[in-house]
Amino acid sequence: MKKLLLYLTFIAMLAGLAKAQQGSDPRVADLVQAGKIRVGMHSVMYKKDPQTGEPKGAGVGIIFLDIARALGARIGAEIVPVGFPTIPEMMTCLTSGACDMGFMGPDPSRTGLDFSLPILQLDYTLLVPAASSIQRIADVDRSGVRIAVVRDHASTLTLSRILKHAQLVYAATPDPTFELLRSGQADAFASVRGVLLAYSAKLPGSRVLDEHYGANLVGIAVPKGHAARLAYISEFIEQAKASGLVQQAIDRSGLPGYKVASARTN
Repeated sequence: MKKLLLYLTFIAMLAGLAKAQQGSDPRVADLVQAGKIRVGMHSVMYKKDPQTGEPKGAGVGIIFLDIARALGARIGAEIVPVGFPTIPEMMTCLTSGACDMGFMGPDPSRTGLDFSLPILQLDYTLLVPAASSIQRIADVDRSGVRIAVVRDHASTLTLSRILKHAQLVYAATPDPTFELLRSGQADAFASVRGVLLAYSAKLPGSRVLDEHYGANLVGIAVPKGHAARLAYISEFIEQAKASGLVQQAIDRSGLPGYKVASARTN
Protein backbone atom coordinates (compact mmCIF):
# COMPACT_ATOMS: atom_id res chain seq x y z
CA MET A 1 0.00 0.00 0.00
CA LYS A 2 2.82 2.41 0.88
CA LYS A 3 4.54 1.81 -2.46
CA LEU A 4 1.24 2.35 -4.28
CA LEU A 5 0.71 5.67 -2.49
CA LEU A 6 4.26 6.77 -3.31
CA TYR A 7 3.69 5.80 -6.94
CA LEU A 8 0.43 7.75 -7.18
CA THR A 9 1.99 10.78 -5.52
CA PHE A 10 4.92 10.62 -7.92
CA ILE A 11 2.61 10.39 -10.94
CA ALA A 12 0.66 13.41 -9.69
CA MET A 13 3.86 15.42 -9.31
CA LEU A 14 5.02 14.30 -12.75
CA ALA A 15 1.75 15.46 -14.26
CA GLY A 16 2.08 18.79 -12.48
CA LEU A 17 5.53 19.38 -13.89
CA ALA A 18 4.36 18.41 -17.36
CA LYS A 19 1.54 20.95 -17.15
CA ALA A 20 3.96 23.59 -15.90
CA GLN A 21 5.50 23.72 -19.38
CA GLN A 22 2.82 24.99 -21.70
CA GLY A 23 3.49 25.03 -25.42
CA SER A 24 6.72 24.34 -27.28
CA ASP A 25 10.00 25.67 -25.86
CA PRO A 26 12.56 26.50 -28.57
CA ARG A 27 15.39 25.38 -26.28
CA VAL A 28 14.33 21.73 -26.69
CA ALA A 29 12.62 21.97 -30.08
CA ASP A 30 15.09 19.47 -31.58
CA LEU A 31 14.16 16.87 -28.96
CA VAL A 32 10.45 17.47 -29.52
CA GLN A 33 10.94 17.06 -33.27
CA ALA A 34 12.92 13.83 -32.77
CA GLY A 35 10.19 12.54 -30.45
CA LYS A 36 12.72 10.84 -28.20
CA ILE A 37 15.51 11.62 -25.76
CA ARG A 38 18.44 9.21 -25.75
CA VAL A 39 19.63 9.05 -22.14
CA GLY A 40 23.06 7.57 -21.42
CA MET A 41 23.49 5.37 -18.33
CA HIS A 42 26.55 3.46 -17.15
CA SER A 43 27.57 0.42 -15.05
CA VAL A 44 25.41 0.07 -11.91
CA MET A 45 22.70 2.41 -13.24
CA TYR A 46 21.13 -0.19 -15.53
CA LYS A 47 20.71 -3.83 -16.39
CA LYS A 48 19.43 -5.52 -19.54
CA ASP A 49 15.89 -6.82 -19.66
CA PRO A 50 16.26 -10.62 -19.99
CA GLN A 51 13.44 -10.81 -22.54
CA THR A 52 14.00 -7.74 -24.72
CA GLY A 53 17.68 -7.00 -24.10
CA GLU A 54 16.78 -3.36 -23.60
CA PRO A 55 18.41 -1.44 -20.73
CA LYS A 56 16.28 -0.66 -17.70
CA GLY A 57 17.03 1.10 -14.43
CA ALA A 58 18.94 -0.67 -11.68
CA GLY A 59 20.26 0.72 -8.41
CA VAL A 60 20.47 4.49 -8.54
CA GLY A 61 19.39 4.26 -12.18
CA ILE A 62 15.86 3.52 -10.95
CA ILE A 63 15.80 6.98 -9.39
CA PHE A 64 17.37 8.66 -12.39
CA LEU A 65 14.98 7.06 -14.90
CA ASP A 66 11.98 8.21 -12.85
CA ILE A 67 13.35 11.74 -13.05
CA ALA A 68 14.18 11.37 -16.75
CA ARG A 69 10.62 10.28 -17.50
CA ALA A 70 9.32 13.35 -15.70
CA LEU A 71 11.60 15.48 -17.87
CA GLY A 72 10.41 13.63 -20.98
CA ALA A 73 6.77 14.22 -20.01
CA ARG A 74 7.49 17.92 -19.57
CA ILE A 75 9.21 18.16 -22.96
CA GLY A 76 6.80 15.85 -24.75
CA ALA A 77 9.31 13.23 -25.88
CA GLU A 78 9.90 9.55 -25.11
CA ILE A 79 12.82 8.64 -22.85
CA VAL A 80 15.05 5.98 -24.42
CA PRO A 81 17.75 4.68 -22.03
CA VAL A 82 21.06 3.73 -23.62
CA GLY A 83 23.30 1.57 -21.42
CA PHE A 84 27.10 1.36 -21.41
CA PRO A 85 29.28 -0.88 -19.22
CA THR A 86 31.88 1.83 -18.61
CA ILE A 87 31.91 5.59 -18.06
CA PRO A 88 34.28 6.35 -20.99
CA GLU A 89 31.90 4.56 -23.38
CA MET A 90 28.99 6.65 -22.12
CA MET A 91 31.05 9.83 -22.45
CA THR A 92 31.87 8.93 -26.05
CA CYS A 93 28.16 8.54 -26.76
CA LEU A 94 27.54 12.01 -25.36
CA THR A 95 30.44 13.81 -27.02
CA SER A 96 29.65 12.22 -30.38
CA GLY A 97 26.00 13.31 -30.19
CA ALA A 98 24.70 9.73 -30.20
CA CYS A 99 23.24 10.41 -26.74
CA ASP A 100 21.26 13.57 -26.01
CA MET A 101 22.00 13.61 -22.29
CA GLY A 102 23.26 11.35 -19.52
CA PHE A 103 23.48 11.15 -15.75
CA MET A 104 26.92 12.07 -14.48
CA GLY A 105 28.72 14.28 -11.97
CA PRO A 106 31.04 17.07 -13.10
CA ASP A 107 34.81 16.62 -13.07
CA PRO A 108 37.54 18.73 -14.71
CA SER A 109 38.77 15.66 -16.59
CA ARG A 110 35.41 15.16 -18.31
CA THR A 111 35.96 17.42 -21.28
CA GLY A 112 33.52 17.88 -24.12
CA LEU A 113 30.54 18.00 -21.76
CA ASP A 114 28.58 20.58 -19.81
CA PHE A 115 26.73 19.78 -16.59
CA SER A 116 23.38 20.79 -15.16
CA LEU A 117 22.59 21.70 -11.60
CA PRO A 118 22.89 18.61 -9.35
CA ILE A 119 20.00 16.24 -8.70
CA LEU A 120 21.36 13.74 -6.19
CA GLN A 121 24.20 13.80 -3.68
CA LEU A 122 26.13 10.52 -3.61
CA ASP A 123 28.64 10.41 -0.76
CA TYR A 124 31.99 8.72 -1.40
CA THR A 125 33.08 6.22 1.24
CA LEU A 126 34.64 2.77 1.75
CA LEU A 127 33.50 -0.81 2.13
CA VAL A 128 35.81 -2.98 4.24
CA PRO A 129 35.65 -6.70 5.12
CA ALA A 130 34.74 -8.04 8.55
CA ALA A 131 38.28 -8.43 9.90
CA SER A 132 39.48 -5.03 8.71
CA SER A 133 41.15 -2.65 11.17
CA ILE A 134 40.03 0.32 9.04
CA GLN A 135 37.55 2.38 11.05
CA ARG A 136 37.89 5.84 9.52
CA ILE A 137 38.82 7.34 6.16
CA ALA A 138 42.18 8.47 7.61
CA ASP A 139 43.08 4.86 8.40
CA VAL A 140 43.19 3.88 4.74
CA ASP A 141 46.00 6.13 3.48
CA ARG A 142 48.91 3.94 4.56
CA SER A 143 51.65 2.16 2.64
CA GLY A 144 50.61 -1.37 1.75
CA VAL A 145 46.86 -0.65 1.80
CA ARG A 146 45.17 -1.54 -1.49
CA ILE A 147 41.89 0.13 -2.45
CA ALA A 148 39.72 -1.34 -5.20
CA VAL A 149 38.23 1.34 -7.46
CA VAL A 150 36.29 1.65 -10.70
CA ARG A 151 38.46 3.24 -13.37
CA ASP A 152 37.35 6.79 -14.34
CA HIS A 153 34.54 6.87 -11.76
CA ALA A 154 34.14 10.26 -10.04
CA SER A 155 34.77 8.66 -6.63
CA THR A 156 38.07 7.30 -7.98
CA LEU A 157 39.14 10.62 -9.48
CA THR A 158 38.50 12.35 -6.16
CA LEU A 159 40.31 9.68 -4.13
CA SER A 160 43.35 9.76 -6.42
CA ARG A 161 43.81 13.45 -5.58
CA ILE A 162 43.64 12.81 -1.82
CA LEU A 163 45.77 9.71 -1.26
CA LYS A 164 49.52 9.91 -0.68
CA HIS A 165 50.46 6.38 0.40
CA ALA A 166 47.72 3.80 -0.35
CA GLN A 167 47.62 1.96 -3.68
CA LEU A 168 44.62 2.05 -6.02
CA VAL A 169 43.71 -1.24 -7.70
CA TYR A 170 41.56 -0.68 -10.79
CA ALA A 171 38.77 -2.57 -12.51
CA ALA A 172 36.57 -1.43 -15.38
CA THR A 173 33.15 -1.87 -13.73
CA PRO A 174 31.77 -2.29 -10.18
CA ASP A 175 31.30 -6.08 -10.14
CA PRO A 176 34.95 -6.99 -10.79
CA THR A 177 35.99 -4.17 -8.45
CA PHE A 178 33.99 -5.80 -5.67
CA GLU A 179 35.59 -9.15 -6.53
CA LEU A 180 39.01 -7.60 -5.85
CA LEU A 181 37.84 -6.97 -2.29
CA ARG A 182 36.05 -10.28 -1.82
CA SER A 183 39.04 -12.28 -3.13
CA GLY A 184 41.50 -10.49 -0.85
CA GLN A 185 43.28 -8.61 -3.64
CA ALA A 186 42.21 -5.32 -2.04
CA ASP A 187 41.72 -4.12 1.53
CA ALA A 188 38.84 -1.73 0.80
CA PHE A 189 36.42 -0.83 -1.99
CA ALA A 190 35.83 2.88 -2.67
CA SER A 191 32.63 4.07 -4.32
CA VAL A 192 29.36 5.84 -3.50
CA ARG A 193 27.52 4.87 -0.32
CA GLY A 194 24.40 3.46 -1.99
CA VAL A 195 26.44 1.16 -4.23
CA LEU A 196 28.61 -0.05 -1.35
CA LEU A 197 25.58 -0.78 0.84
CA ALA A 198 24.26 -3.09 -1.88
CA TYR A 199 27.59 -4.91 -2.19
CA SER A 200 27.97 -5.14 1.59
CA ALA A 201 24.95 -7.46 1.68
CA LYS A 202 26.97 -9.91 -0.45
CA LEU A 203 29.95 -9.97 1.94
CA PRO A 204 28.95 -11.15 5.45
CA GLY A 205 30.32 -9.01 8.27
CA SER A 206 31.57 -6.26 5.97
CA ARG A 207 31.08 -2.61 6.90
CA VAL A 208 30.44 0.64 5.04
CA LEU A 209 32.21 3.47 6.85
CA ASP A 210 30.07 6.26 8.32
CA GLU A 211 32.51 8.92 7.16
CA HIS A 212 32.85 10.11 3.59
CA TYR A 213 35.74 11.63 1.65
CA GLY A 214 33.69 13.66 -0.79
CA ALA A 215 30.49 13.52 -2.75
CA ASN A 216 29.31 13.27 -6.32
CA LEU A 217 26.67 15.88 -7.08
CA VAL A 218 25.13 14.06 -10.01
CA GLY A 219 23.14 15.97 -12.56
CA ILE A 220 22.61 15.69 -16.29
CA ALA A 221 25.47 16.03 -18.75
CA VAL A 222 24.97 17.26 -22.30
CA PRO A 223 27.43 17.66 -25.18
CA LYS A 224 29.13 21.05 -25.30
CA GLY A 225 27.39 23.48 -27.60
CA HIS A 226 23.90 22.88 -26.18
CA ALA A 227 23.67 25.76 -23.69
CA ALA A 228 19.95 26.33 -24.28
CA ARG A 229 19.12 22.66 -23.67
CA LEU A 230 21.23 22.74 -20.50
CA ALA A 231 19.42 25.83 -19.19
CA TYR A 232 16.05 24.13 -19.76
CA ILE A 233 17.21 20.99 -17.93
CA SER A 234 18.57 22.97 -14.98
CA GLU A 235 15.25 24.82 -14.63
CA PHE A 236 13.44 21.48 -14.60
CA ILE A 237 15.80 20.08 -11.96
CA GLU A 238 15.25 23.00 -9.60
CA GLN A 239 11.48 22.63 -9.97
CA ALA A 240 11.70 18.86 -9.47
CA LYS A 241 13.67 19.31 -6.25
CA ALA A 242 11.45 22.11 -4.93
CA SER A 243 8.24 20.19 -5.68
CA GLY A 244 9.43 17.07 -3.88
CA LEU A 245 9.52 14.98 -7.07
CA VAL A 246 13.18 14.03 -6.61
CA GLN A 247 12.60 12.97 -3.00
CA GLN A 248 9.58 10.96 -4.12
CA ALA A 249 11.74 9.16 -6.70
CA ILE A 250 14.24 8.29 -3.95
CA ASP A 251 11.46 7.07 -1.64
CA ARG A 252 9.86 4.98 -4.38
CA SER A 253 13.14 3.23 -5.13
CA GLY A 254 13.47 2.04 -1.52
CA LEU A 255 17.26 2.40 -1.85
CA PRO A 256 19.35 3.67 1.09
CA GLY A 257 22.32 6.01 0.81
CA TYR A 258 20.96 8.62 -1.62
CA LYS A 259 19.76 12.16 -0.93
CA VAL A 260 18.54 15.22 -2.79
CA ALA A 261 21.36 17.58 -3.75
CA SER A 262 20.93 21.05 -2.31
CA ALA A 263 24.05 22.85 -3.55
CA ARG A 264 24.03 24.99 -6.67
CA THR A 265 27.34 24.35 -8.39
CA ASN A 266 26.72 25.83 -11.87
